[in-house]
Amino acid sequence: MGTSCTFLPSFLSIGILLLLLSGDFCATIIGGHEVTPHSKPYMVLIEGRNLCAGALIAKTWVLTAAHCSEIERVKVILGAHSRTKNESQKQIILIENGTPYPCYDPVTHEGDLQLLKLNKPAALNTNVGTLKLPKNAKDVKPGTVCEVAGWGKTNNKSPNPSDTLREVNVTVIDRKTCNDEKHYAYNPVIGLNMICAGNPKGGRDSCDGDSGSPLICDGVLRGITSFGYLGKCGDPQKPGVYTRLSEKHLVWIAKTMKGVI
Repeated sequence: MGTSCTFLPSFLSIGILLLLLSGDFCATIIGGHEVTPHSKPYMVLIEGRNLCAGALIAKTWVLTAAHCSEIERVKVILGAHSRTKNESQKQIILIENGTPYPCYDPVTHEGDLQLLKLNKPAALNTNVGTLKLPKNAKDVKPGTVCEVAGWGKTNNKSPNPSDTLREVNVTVIDRKTCNDEKHYAYNPVIGLNMICAGNPKGGRDSCDGDSGSPLICDGVLRGITSFGYLGKCGDPQKPGVYTRLSEKHLVWIAKTMKGVI
């Protein structure tokens, strides 16, 4: 049985959707530091038309964001620290196909998840390893400090991504605050299937090129980097937003990997 996508529109949600049509959003590491090389063996570099990242969750499966499009003809790079250097630890594998979450909505950003099936299994070792999926779909409490890594931009003024893998700690912000007038003002709505995380003083955030990177809270994979506000990475009023791995998302991932969907 496929995943059911049922939406109950209201006048408020319709109004919000109209506002979104004129919004200018990016898939958006500001602050933080370079990681110890190969200390995050599950990280996957995806270089296509746009730079993205992902997490290796099984030998032949990568979890990333649905908005990382035009990637079916692209290779993934495992075991990378530098994007450009010819590192002996790297494994380059073709993508057999990409399967976006069936209820993904590019306007509201709901369900921004995608599974990539690799055309051959990764060779697991000290430099390439898998990241376990959570055993439950527990929500993440506001105030929780999480970590996110990627090869994305390190500041808003330069269009260039980082050459090396970087990480930053971000703090979860309650959805009510993230939706208020000082933050996203319901444009878009930060819903129950999203996690809003940043820093009250700003300067710590994921950014362009980090899309699809895993958000890890208390050592558990809880989300996937989805979006932020264009040109405002690290702005305390426009924190990064992550797709939360809810129960329905975990069920879809399991079924897709088993070939049920």
